[in-house]
Amino acid sequence: MSPIVALLTDFGLQDNYVGVMKAVMSRITADVRFIDITHQIQPQNVRQASLTLLNSYRYFAPSTVFLVVVDPGVGGSRKCIAAEAGGYRFVAPDNGVLSFVLEELGSASIVELQNPAYRLSDVSNTFHGRDVFAPAAAHLAAGVALGELGPRVERIAQQMKPQLRIEAGQISGQVMHIDRFGNVITSIGQLSWNEQGLLLQPRFNRGLAATVIPAAQVSVAVKDATLFGIRRSYSEVSKGQLLALVDSSGFLEIACNQGSAATLLGVNGGESVVLKTG
Repeated sequence: MSPIVALLTDFGLQDNYVGVMKAVMSRITADVRFIDITHQIQPQNVRQASLTLLNSYRYFAPSTVFLVVVDPGVGGSRKCIAAEAGGYRFVAPDNGVLSFVLEELGSASIVELQNPAYRLSDVSNTFHGRDVFAPAAAHLAAGVALGELGPRVERIAQQMKPQLRIEAGQISGQVMHIDRFGNVITSIGQLSWNEQGLLLQPRFNRGLAATVIPAAQVSVAVKDATLFGIRRSYSEVSKGQLLALVDSSGFLEIACNQGSAATLLGVNGGESVVLKTG
């Protein structure tokens, strides 16, 4: 099969940045296939990119190369890195954007992109996506071994983990993300349905024990609203009504059937969310 490079950036589609990176990679390995995860990450929002990658990578074929360019520190002191874990490869700035996914996959090999043979000859100070990251991703897709790209790195920058605290009768989290529909995605996850209601297996705080949640009997508080019960689908409430449910990635979501929960609640991100189980 042709190698796959999956792109995740904050470049948008108005300018030529994404197209130029693909052109650079196509010249290095002509049979590469590109999959665009998204180019609509909020500008410089490394945390959003980290979460998007975490919720995406598992659906890609093994050996996929992920090219992640959300790089507010371009041209500064941050490293350019590549990593291999779980059968996948990743190319990105060392600004924490890979920390969530590499922690979940475990046992990662990481190198710094220092070998000039695997970058463009003229490296700008403002577009490492074109000059450093895209060539490295293309060479990895073409079969170059990770260790050829540069020396091994023992530690990388870390994103602060989203809040998740489990206490007797209460689970506390925070708003992580608001999607384009106005759905409010929280850090309470990963959730899966079972006979007792829901099973919570903490995704960011793996030292915490799994917890059973009686979905029909809980309350969820965010800002000035309190919702009762966790639903399975948007259609379980009337149009315009708020509800709590489990999103497609297993996180607790506050939504509005055919409306924007974020607008109704006045949520911007980072707010506290409290799920009471007792």
